Amino acid sequence: MLEIKEMVSGYNKIPVLNLSELFVGAKSFTGVLGRNGMGKTTLLRTIMGELPAWQGRIALNGIDITGYQAHQRAVAGIGFVPQGRQIFPQLTVEENLRMGCVKHFSRAGQIIEQMLECFPRLKRLLAQPGGALSGGEQQLLALARCLCGQPQLVLLDEPTEGIQPNICEEIIETLRRLRHEMDISIILVEQDIEFLYALSDQIHVIEKGQIVQKIDPKTQSSASVAEQFLGFHV
Repeated sequence: MLEIKEMVSGYNKIPVLNLSELFVGAKSFTGVLGRNGMGKTTLLRTIMGELPAWQGRIALNGIDITGYQAHQRAVAGIGFVPQGRQIFPQLTVEENLRMGCVKHFSRAGQIIEQMLECFPRLKRLLAQPGGALSGGEQQLLALARCLCGQPQLVLLDEPTEGIQPNICEEIIETLRRLRHEMDISIILVEQDIEFLYALSDQIHVIEKGQIVQKIDPKTQSSASVAEQFLGFHV
């Protein structure tokens, strides 16, 4: 689905990311692991088009999207749930979800009903302002709003940051189900190693803007990976 070759990007002429290659298959969940400042968020922002790729190629379903702006990549099928969630705090939950349906406005009601079945916790909160929700509820709303656009590829940046463990479990179960119901692929940036292991088919370790190792969660324990690449025990 997604193919990246020889991609370089960064900020203010300072290179942060120097990626030789990355492949994401259809209906696959790809984890990205690394310490702070190693280029994980830069990777997602470059794929989304919020940062330009200074060189290299990004292709989605065989189509070169390297020159696409962020809104064009959204239309092409990429959704982004950024770190910090960035919901609209003054809008209600329902209004936030409608904002996510902009590509499919004529079917907004149907799509929202589908999302509420996937995220039942949001049903009782429809009339509440987004800013009044807990951090975990805001994360569920941000994810549901992204999925209202019916993307093929979802980029998730630190979705467990600051949220309670029961909602982390809810997100895991929801994404596992939606993987098959919606035929989505995900690139998941996360430092919660157990969350990564619960969802990822493969994990890419990034250091200083480069992928230095690919991990199969089925063959390498989360404890050894956390100790080796994050420097702590789990």
